[in-house]
Amino acid sequence: METRFHLAYHVHDLEEARRFYGDVLGCAEGRSTESWVDFDFFGHQISLHLGEAFATAPTGRVGDHMVPMPHLGLVMKQADWQALADRLKAAGTEFILPPQTRFAGEPGEQSTMFFTDPSGNPIEVKGFADWDGIFAT
Repeated sequence: METRFHLAYHVHDLEEARRFYGDVLGCAEGRSTESWVDFDFFGHQISLHLGEAFATAPTGRVGDHMVPMPHLGLVMKQADWQALADRLKAAGTEFILPPQTRFAGEPGEQSTMFFTDPSGNPIEVKGFADWDGIFAT
């Protein structure tokens, strides 16, 4: 079964969202109206609607760091993750958790980074060199 997720959430400003998701993240824009816009979020569909962003709190423990919950997450192959990390750094993105590797040499070794979109919606992106290790224990 092939599936893709669809996630819809609020942003404060559609033009600001277009710049971030389109120009910074490199996501292709899909359909839109004056109150929402769709993006191809790395093969998945996100719909950004005008409104108040969802409330978050730093209650998720990632190693020694507390990260915002809830958050949108994405898992990529390591080379793609590195390219995105470089793109975000070049754009001057402020990171909640800067690009780094966790669990080095252990099952589930991964790179991770946390940042927010301009409306404050938190996003985590993980990178795996061992694609089969995503669910390793």
